[in-house]
Amino acid sequence: MEAQSSLTNKRLISIDALRGFDMIMICGADAFFHQLDGKTGLAWVDVLAKQFEHPAWIGFTFYDFIFPLFLFIAGVSIPFSLSKAIDQGVSKNELYKKAFVRMFILIALGMLDKNAPFPFFDWPHIRLGSVLGRIGLAGFVTVVLYLNFNAAKRLLIIAGTLLLYYVCAIFIPVPGYGAGNMTFEGNLVGWIDRTFLPGRLLQGTYDELGIITQFPAVCLTLLGVYAGEILKNYAVADKKRFTHLLIAGVMCIALGLIWSLHFPIAKRLWSSSFILLTGGMAFVFMAAFYAIIDIFNVKKWSFFFIVIGMNSLTIYMIYRFVNFRHTSRLLFEGLYIGLDEKWHSVFESFGALMLVWLLLYFLYKQKIFFKV
Repeated sequence: MEAQSSLTNKRLISIDALRGFDMIMICGADAFFHQLDGKTGLAWVDVLAKQFEHPAWIGFTFYDFIFPLFLFIAGVSIPFSLSKAIDQGVSKNELYKKAFVRMFILIALGMLDKNAPFPFFDWPHIRLGSVLGRIGLAGFVTVVLYLNFNAAKRLLIIAGTLLLYYVCAIFIPVPGYGAGNMTFEGNLVGWIDRTFLPGRLLQGTYDELGIITQFPAVCLTLLGVYAGEILKNYAVADKKRFTHLLIAGVMCIALGLIWSLHFPIAKRLWSSSFILLTGGMAFVFMAAFYAIIDIFNVKKWSFFFIVIGMNSLTIYMIYRFVNFRHTSRLLFEGLYIGLDEKWHSVFESFGALMLVWLLLYFLYKQKIFFKV
């Protein structure tokens, strides 16, 4: 019994490592890779650098995958955390309450993040949509669904939500533009935000973190829960769990690409094809990290990411309010000042990335972890 309990509560290092990999992409690595564009004279480096900027509208780059991956990972953790709480005798109502409080805190932090300096006396210009708010809302809804529906029913909810979102986007006419308009100005998402969402909209005519895009976003967290259930099924062999993750990923990617022929892949619209593509990619990345770290036990390389993954919320908020690039320039500019000026921004970004990691390493060594 003790051995079984130990196995059931085993922490998968791959989850923390993948979370850290995701967070470093938006807390320093993105700027570093983007700054390489046009610097080396190597075509493949320029292609890589361009993957770290969002398309203006329709289209997809690797940078579009970063936020969906975090929503997915948030879902992966839910079966582990809730099962542990249920085993300890925590009631459903208490779990609902904790999830709601967490959602409220993340919404508040998200509003602070997206509105700093906060316009205390200019409420009509406050932006309500935020990355953290979306994570909080998706987490709360997913907890409720996880506690009340089995895996098969949750997969049906995902399918139904994505289909309904597609039907609304394609067939509901927008005043002045008609139905199925996928332009920046005429899409249904924008019309709903302009009509019903108060405050400042990120894109002016709409907000990609607005009202109805929340529904497909929740599907990413639900897909993450499905991955978490696969990983948590200790009755199944490790390699079989890896295979299940990989198959799920390939199926989602294939469906997303096929769907994109009629409903284009677009992060700013959170289109159903975008959800399936990024959800599939997340399955594949989770499978790869799980295989390398937890199956084949090749772990040393992952420590760099684990340090970040253990304090993901911390670095997200600190990175918003601390100018690491400015500090990097003050500390290290003397080392590269003699190089061609075009390389200064590259080394400045690399220094900032190292400062971010060293701060998180200090917190890790002190066992200081901030969680909501």
